[in-house]
Amino acid sequence: MTNSWPFPPSTQEAQLDEKWSFVCKKQKHCKDDQPEDARCGDCWDHIALDPEHRLVLSVVVGKRTEQNATQLVHELYERTDGRFINLISSDEHSAYATAIAQVYADPEVVPTGKPDSERLPQELVYATVHKTREKNRVVKVETRLVFGTLLNLTAALLWSVLDFVNTVFIERSNGTDRHRNSRKVRKTYRFSKDWGVHEAMTYFTLYSSNYCSSVRTLRVEVAPQRYCQRAPAMAAGLTDHVWSLEEWLLFPSNSRYKIGPFSRN
Repeated sequence: MTNSWPFPPSTQEAQLDEKWSFVCKKQKHCKDDQPEDARCGDCWDHIALDPEHRLVLSVVVGKRTEQNATQLVHELYERTDGRFINLISSDEHSAYATAIAQVYADPEVVPTGKPDSERLPQELVYATVHKTREKNRVVKVETRLVFGTLLNLTAALLWSVLDFVNTVFIERSNGTDRHRNSRKVRKTYRFSKDWGVHEAMTYFTLYSSNYCSSVRTLRVEVAPQRYCQRAPAMAAGLTDHVWSLEEWLLFPSNSRYKIGPFSRN
């Protein structure tokens, strides 16, 4: 296998989201005065996804904190080579706005005590999706522009996979991952009993899917009614075939742009 595939991927859009699970016991049963409960309870997968290629760009496992949200945005910034992608979208988790303002602030603009958001380039577009629920059903969806201009948002949507601000691709990815990783299946007697194992399995299932799992909607027709199945890494131009798990696990990964099981810096 050649090492000449282009990095970073040609990501033009990113969706951010968090997926809930728990370790050992539910958060309501954890006690602040019990040190061992620090690695129990709620555990969130903070995920950055390239919706065009269905490529998982970054995963940060831990509590739903501003620090982990910042780490996710920082890794997204590094793995897209620090360039401004057309559109970043997420749910209403406010920590992402703070993280984006901090990570993408223009270094050439000297801080003057003003918020980092005022040092952001106008080209950066970040929008959020707000859902209103009644009786556990979504009855209304609103989008809000957080950073950037309406003109730039309109231009970004022209090149978007869908022509409106959304998080549907990362939500679909979250649902698929729950099927791959039985520790996260809802309303069943399945859960991790060890935080470290839970974290390792999260990285394994999410990053291996980039290379080892084909996505039906990414297939291309090579002849009448004949299709070539593609994995996200193939769609992103990072490889030319769907890998086996053995090939993926044994492949040496030493690039600073790695999108694999040992990609945390």
